[in-house]
Parts: sequence; C-alpha cells; structure tokens
Amino acid sequence: MKVCYCDESGTGDEPIAVMAGIVVDSQRMHVTKEHWGRLLSTLSEIIGHKLTELHTKDFYRGSGVWRDLDGSRRAEVTDIILEWFGDRKHHVVYSAVEKQKYLESRKKGRIPLELDTLWRFLGFHLILSVQRCFRKQQKRKGNTIFVFDNEERERTHFIDLIMSPPSWSGTYYEKRQSQQPLCEVIDVPYFGDSQDVSLIQVADFIAFFLRRYAELNDGLIPEKYAGEADRVASWARTIAKRSIGRNHIYPKTRRCQCAEIFFSHAPASIREL
Repeated sequence: MKVCYCDESGTGDEPIAVMAGIVVDSQRMHVTKEHWGRLLSTLSEIIGHKLTELHTKDFYRGSGVWRDLDGSRRAEVTDIILEWFGDRKHHVVYSAVEKQKYLESRKKGRIPLELDTLWRFLGFHLILSVQRCFRKQQKRKGNTIFVFDNEERERTHFIDLIMSPPSWSGTYYEKRQSQQPLCEVIDVPYFGDSQDVSLIQVADFIAFFLRRYAELNDGLIPEKYAGEADRVASWARTIAKRSIGRNHIYPKTRRCQCAEIFFSHAPASIREL
C-alpha cells in the first residue's frame, strides 16, 4: 500500500499554481517521518532556532526564523533537503497550471464543471496520474491513500468528485468497461494539517520549487538574483528524477481529450521536465 501526501503552491497572485504529491510506501512511512524530524533538528542547529515545521515560502525568502541565514547558505540547505528526499527513494507526482489560461478557458466553458476551481483541477489531475501509473500493478481494489493539506472549502466537493468521478475521466487511465473507476484509490481522500502531517511539508517544498522553476523558465517573473533560473532549474531536474514518470502526468503523444485538458493548461517547462 502507498500513501500520497499532497500540497500546493501558488494560491496567491503567482502566475503558476503547482500541486505535488509525495508517494511513500506505507511500510517505510514511519521511518521517513522519524528521519524528517531528525532533519528538522539538524536545520534547527543551523539557524539557531527550534524548527518544528518547514514553511518553504519563508525559507526561500529568508524571512522569519531564516532571516539570519544568507542566500548561499539557504541554497546549501535546499541541496541537503533534496538529497535527503532522493536518498529515501520516494516518488513525486505533480500537476501545474497557468492560472490566467485556466481562467480564460473556464470562462469560455472549456473546463469541465467538475474542475471549476484551480485546486480541484490540480488535485484531480494528481489522482488520475497516480491511477494511470499504478493501475496494472495490483489486481485487488485500491492501493493508494491520498492525504491533502487542509482545504475546507474544497473537501466536500472533492470527495464527491473522487467517489463518483465523471465518465470522461476514465480515458486518462484507459479504464476498462469491467473496471471500477479510480480503482487504485483507497477510500476517500483525507485532509490533514501540515504541522501534524510532516510529509505534507515535503510536498509543499517540492511544489514550491517546481512552481518557481516554471515561472522563471517561462519568463513569467524576473530573477531575484543573478543565476537564480539556472540554480532552480537544477533543483527541478533533481526533483524530476524521482517522478512517477512524465508519460503518466503529461504524455507527449496519444493524449485523450481528458489528458489534453491538463496538458494544454500546464506550463511548457513542466510538461517537458
């Protein structure tokens, strides 16, 4: 059994929104949580403050408890965290959307009504991608539990969507007539607080850097410092190495109408990552 911990980045005025999921084997989940706690202790020693939760936006800006750590040292910490993640052999699934393009398409009626919020658009794509990836690995019903960061406004609608997915979504994972929809998913999605569910913090970290990469690479925002785009691109490529596979997220060819919706609204840099 697997658990996918999910969080999003770019819910404010940013031009891109990204949701990322950390796919963890349940047998290694407790060990990973323990190791994350140790990593936070190590980071606490580096900054001289007790760190119980990693807020990536504050970390990257150098605000809050990170204000005394200069940019080069924060870059070293980023390397440490990504190395920590890579060593654990977990996988990443992600979805990204150009927000203005999405809003224009929604206004023109080109977005399915079931996906009429950015959060739902990203979340459903994440689940479809995991379903597509793991659908042939197990013959039994269900293999993955999804845990999202608290999103009270979306909870009820999203649970309804996953419990009764629209028929048009089945082509994304080549659903057979005899197959139950979203058969990879165990039960309804769960929602938790990132302060209590540590791996949601890791998902936030991954989502932030993928979003930053897309915005810089696609020329949507300027660099904060010389060389930022190249450095962030290197981190994004490191993250992509642990992806469940681009063919499951943004297939290059033979896309069904459902897959085309997500592909056509994603930043080019993320589609090609």
